[in-house]
Formats: sequence, C-alpha cells, structure tokens
Amino acid sequence: MPESPYTSPETQTEPSTDLVGGKNRTTPFDIDTMPPGIPYIIGNEAAERFSFYGMKAILTVFMTKYLLDTAGSPDVMTADQAKENVAWFVTAVYATPFIGAVISDWLWGKYRTILYLSVIYCIGHGVLAMMDMPQDVIAPRWILFTGLALIAIGSGGIKPCVSAHVGDQFGTSNQHLLSRVYGWFYFSINFGSVISTLLTPVILAKAGPGWAFGVPGILMTIATFLFWLGRNRFVHVPAGGNKFFTETFGADGLVAMLNLTPLLLLVAMFWSLFDQTASAWVIQADSMNLSFGTIEWGGRTVDLSLLPSQLQAANPMFVLILIPVFAYGVYPLMGKFFTVTPLRKIGIGMFLTAGAFAVSTWIETQIDNGQTPHITWQVVAYFVLTAAEVMVSITMLEFFYTQAPRRMKSLIMAFCMLSVSIGNLFTAVVNAFIQNDDGTSKLPGASYYWFFTIAMLVTAVIYVVWSQFYRGRTYIQGEERNVLVEAGGEV
Repeated sequence: MPESPYTSPETQTEPSTDLVGGKNRTTPFDIDTMPPGIPYIIGNEAAERFSFYGMKAILTVFMTKYLLDTAGSPDVMTADQAKENVAWFVTAVYATPFIGAVISDWLWGKYRTILYLSVIYCIGHGVLAMMDMPQDVIAPRWILFTGLALIAIGSGGIKPCVSAHVGDQFGTSNQHLLSRVYGWFYFSINFGSVISTLLTPVILAKAGPGWAFGVPGILMTIATFLFWLGRNRFVHVPAGGNKFFTETFGADGLVAMLNLTPLLLLVAMFWSLFDQTASAWVIQADSMNLSFGTIEWGGRTVDLSLLPSQLQAANPMFVLILIPVFAYGVYPLMGKFFTVTPLRKIGIGMFLTAGAFAVSTWIETQIDNGQTPHITWQVVAYFVLTAAEVMVSITMLEFFYTQAPRRMKSLIMAFCMLSVSIGNLFTAVVNAFIQNDDGTSKLPGASYYWFFTIAMLVTAVIYVVWSQFYRGRTYIQGEERNVLVEAGGEV
C-alpha cells in the first residue's frame, strides 16, 4: 500500500493555517512533507467523483430503457443515439474547463471558482433527480439535457482548478512528492468511482431514476462541504487579473500551448476509446453472459448476476490496484532497461489501449456469430485499458502541470482536458454519421470496434514519431526554473 499523503498539523514545520495577518497564504509551506490542505482536496475529490461517475454509469441504460415522454410512454433512444448523446455530454464536460480556468486565473482564483461552480454542479444533480416527478408539461428529455448541461458547466468548470490547486500546495522543498500526490489524487477519483458504479445501477433498478440521480447529488453536496472546510489550510495562489492575459498571450504561454497541442490531439484518440466504456461497452455487456452462478444464503438461492452498467466498476477497481503496482513495481522494473520518461509512459499506454479494444472487437465478433461470451472477457479488456489509463491519464496531469507557467496552471490543465473533449467529439461525430434512417448502423457489430481499434493503433504510431521531437520547459511553484525537456525527460 502506498505511503499515505496525509500528515497531521503537528508534524508541519510551519503553522497549518493559510491565514497570515487575516489574508490567505499565497506561497507554499517550506516543508518536506505533504501540505496540510491535501486531505481536504482528496476527500472532496472522492465524494465529487462518486457523484459524477454514479450519474454517468447509468446514463446509457437510462436513455435506452427508462426514458419516457410527457404522457408517460417509453421514449427511449437507440444504441447509436445513446452513444452519441453520452459522447456529447462528455465532450461538454471536458470543453467547459476553459470557462473555469479563465475565471480562476483571471478573476476569482482557484478556491472561489471551485466553490461557486460546485453549487451549479449540485443544482444539476437536483434537476436530474426530478426525473421521477410527473412530467406533463416539460418533456423528460429536456429535464435530462438541462441537468446534464448544468453538470457539464459545474463539473467541467472545476476540473482544471482542482488538479492545479493540488499542485499549488507544493513548493521547492516538497516538489518531489508531487508525483505521489497525483497518484493519490487519482486513487481518490477511483475510490469514489468504484463504489458509485456498483451502487447506482442497483438504485436505478430498485428505486427508479429519481433516487438513482439523487444519491450522487447528495454526495456532490458533501464534496462541496468538505472543500469549504479546508479553506484555512490551503495555499491560495491569487488570480492574475489582467496580467493573466499578458502571460497567456506572452511568449511563455503561447510556446507552452504550442508545444503541447500535438500531444493533446494525439491523446484525444485514447479518450475516444476509453470513454466508450460508459456507452458501447455497456451495450455490449447487455449481450453477454453476466452470471457468476448462484449461492445458498440464509436458506435461499442468491443469483450472482451483474447488471450491464456495473461492469464499469472494473475500471476503478483495477486503478486502485494498478497505481501502486506501477509506481512501486512496473516503473522501477522498466527503469532497469530504459529511462522511464512521461512521454514514453504515454506512448506505451496508447498501444495498450489499442490492445484493449482489440479484445472488445473479438467479443463483438463472437456476439455477431450468435454466441454469448462470458463477461470475464470484458473484464480482461478493462484490465488492459486500465493499465493504459494509469500510464496515460495520470502522466498527462502531472506533465501538463509542470509545463505550465505559474499563473497559467488552471488554463493549461483545462488545455489538457480539452483532449478528452476532442476525443469524445470524435466519438459523437462518428456515431451521428453511422446512423441510417431506418435505425440500422453503417458500422454494425464488430466493424464498429475494428474501426476504433485501427484508429488507435495508427494514432499511437504517429505519436511515437512526434515524441522524438518534443521540446518544452518545466515550471514549479516557488521557483521560475526553465528546464529543457527533451523526448519526455529532463536533461
């Protein structure tokens, strides 16, 4: 188990409060341990991710099986329509970070931006929780899309600020812990996700959409409260004011974004495939054997079958396992044979992503031949995809943060997340294009999975060529050092 990032205030060499003379602390603590605000950020992230992934886990099933019209009659979507709409939602979630980043770095600072947009986030969950109410005036589809829009604004708006806020807590004396805390940050994301992905589909099946969407809303409210509790222990990097635009469009800002743009575009294909675990893989699971048998419990037979949307929990479960495995086992082992740089991690992860979708392609081929493969095959695909995620996603967070000038951290993190938006935009456009007027698809069955597998493989090859020519600068809070980054490694 990794070392806990939490340290008690008594172990700090400076006061644990960020209030100095009645003002927010604006510089990192001069300590070589974890900053005192980290536990509040980690706790907030776990609860917030519970809310987001719990809601996202049931979207495809809700759209294809539960959606009604104003008369209470079924108004469900086709599989391609559901995949398209889920992709559009995720596209919006990862496009709106620019709004939060600009507000944060220009006007409010990260803390207030996170707090205020979290309230909008909570309202969005509340709107979705209205799905069980009589809808004789407003169409349920409009309620659905309104709630998703508010969640996209809130969730997307705080994303770059939260991840950049983590980095702001560190200075020169404890920057060596930055990689570890981003690992724990990702750990908290998946801890919240694994619980909600298992629980929310059950709530949907047993209690209906209102409670299924309402419980994640309750967790988002808890997340907001936890973040507010930590207000006096955070380092608050002040907003840049109008200087934000000077830095953004100055030489350092433009060069940073220009250097990172090819990486952003290439990794977008990873996200196009990865986020289809919430749509295409859920639909695929519905055609597989979901049973793990039965057991006798309390004098009755208990069926051990899973719900199709619960399989998404395999991803965060594997993340919880693989983060320490990679940090303390895989990466040190790889280091015996070659230098393990951020860009090399990402490249290996991209090839693994193609392998994961190759497994799902094989599964769909079996389904096309009238067979019913067991769900353990999709678990294998999830394992490979999660290994790819650990190498790509965590590395991207850390790498983009270090490549951003000091007052552009939130904006560059939003820039990083734009990769997710572009990837899902690609998925949405593909699914819109392949829909025929008669409800059939231009890429039926396994051909759909072959398309994305090949696209990922081609992108990974292009990435390998590009990565050999990358040049960038590394920036750490507390010092404006400019370290040349060549082929993903500092020299």
